[in-house]
Amino acid sequence: MTNPAMTIKDLDHVNIRTGRLSEMAAFYRDIVGLEVGSRPPFQIGGTWLYCGDRAAVHLVEVPETPAGEAPRIEHFAFRAAGLADFLARLRANTVAYDVSIVPQAGTRQVNIHDPENNHIEIQFSGDEDPGPERL
Repeated sequence: MTNPAMTIKDLDHVNIRTGRLSEMAAFYRDIVGLEVGSRPPFQIGGTWLYCGDRAAVHLVEVPETPAGEAPRIEHFAFRAAGLADFLARLRANTVAYDVSIVPQAGTRQVNIHDPENNHIEIQFSGDEDPGPERL
């Protein structure tokens, strides 16, 4: 069932946790051909690599690369429109969510998990009204 008021626009990026940040950044830059670019001032280390004008790979620095069942790809993300409708749909279906705002950029990130516990981030413009309910 689709909700015409909320529209997924495209896949935004892949987020990879790594204990080898410089090596991973060099690989994506030198081997894959992405460009290292700007990144908001998050409290954790990392590097964003761009495909054209979009940061397609987000590397997040962790003390050591996750092994075994721990995920290296922490989440995938979509850009969307219709924040208030999406939040209402989450509440109506009792789906837990968390909303954060990207430093300086102001975009809103709605973080949810699918039934297999995969982390999904849905990004909305910071200009969108979240509706009458609290985030």
